[in-house]
This record gives sequence, C-alpha cells and structure tokens, in this order.
Amino acid sequence: MIKVLLADDHHVVRGALAALLGLEPDLTVVAEVERGDEVLPAARSTRPDVAVLDIDMPGLDGLAAAAALREALPDTATLMLTGHGKPGHLRRALTAGVSGFLLKTAPPDELAAGIRKVAAGERVLDPNLALTAWDLADNPLTPRETDVLRLAAEGAEAPEIAGRLHLSAGTVRNYLTAAVTKLNARSRTDAARIAREAGWL
Repeated sequence: MIKVLLADDHHVVRGALAALLGLEPDLTVVAEVERGDEVLPAARSTRPDVAVLDIDMPGLDGLAAAAALREALPDTATLMLTGHGKPGHLRRALTAGVSGFLLKTAPPDELAAGIRKVAAGERVLDPNLALTAWDLADNPLTPRETDVLRLAAEGAEAPEIAGRLHLSAGTVRNYLTAAVTKLNARSRTDAARIAREAGWL
C-alpha cells in the first residue's frame, strides 16, 4: 500500500480527494491537514510515501512545506496540486525538489497514476505546465533591480529602500524604472506582480 498525506485548506476538495483515493486498491490516505504548517508534524507521525500538497494554504504555502518535508523526510515524495499553473510556482516547485506537479482539473485516474509514479521515484508534470515553463523567458532583472522591486512590493518608498540598501533615492528610482521597462509593466506595482507570478521575487 502507498501511504498518502493530503494537504488542502478547502474541506470539500480534501474530502473529495480522500474519497477518490480511497477507492484505489493500492492507496491509503494516512493523514489530512488543512494548513501548510501542519504538513511536517503530520508527516513525521504517519510517515507517508507521498504528500499531495495544495500550493495556497494558510500558515505555510505548499511549496515551503514541500521544501521542509524534503529536508526532514527525504523518503517522502511530494506531488503539488494546484488550481492555477503559474510558471513561477512551477519553477519554485522544481527548486524545492518536488516530484510532481498536477492541476486540480486533472482526472482522478491521472492523480492516482501520478501518486504511484512519484512513489516509485519518477517525476510527474502536467504537460500544459511543462510548455508554459518552457516558454517562460529567463529573469531579465539584475539582482539589484530584484532587491529594489521586492522592497517596493512590500510597500517601501524610495527613501526607505535607499536607506536599507545603502543607495541614493535617485538610484532606487532608476532601478525601479528599469524594472518597469524590462517587464513591460504599467507601474512598479504591476512590475512586482509580473515578477512574482514568474517566480522572480
């Protein structure tokens, strides 16, 4: 039997997944959690073969939970399940060492097959997401532009960013202008959104 941990903050989705997986003769759900920060404690006590994690959860997002799980319990494979396949999420997932990445719209038999594959040490990736990631350009921002944009996204104004990064306010404004231009954004807020969705912030 392949032991599965389910993590999703939507009760209905989690319940439906548990019910569907319960119909599979070789899969058993050993834990269900609704918060990202509950994943590791539940995994430590139940030792699942595969953790199926939603990305957007309170406490800790699924990608951070996957990274913590990989460090603490490297024998537990992780399969990310998400409602929206943002390229940045996929990039972060690959960096976190997840074994699989599927959309919630995948048919139940595809999910069950994905769990079996990652349990066997294989990788699973939704083909549409693979194409999206492939098409995504490399980060055009310099490390300094990224630092400035990240602080601006947190709500810091140019003088505060200048103080924190030991730059002049004019230099900060130049970096922000460069970031907005490179990302073809309408504003620094739009630039931050674009960069975050691409996984660059």
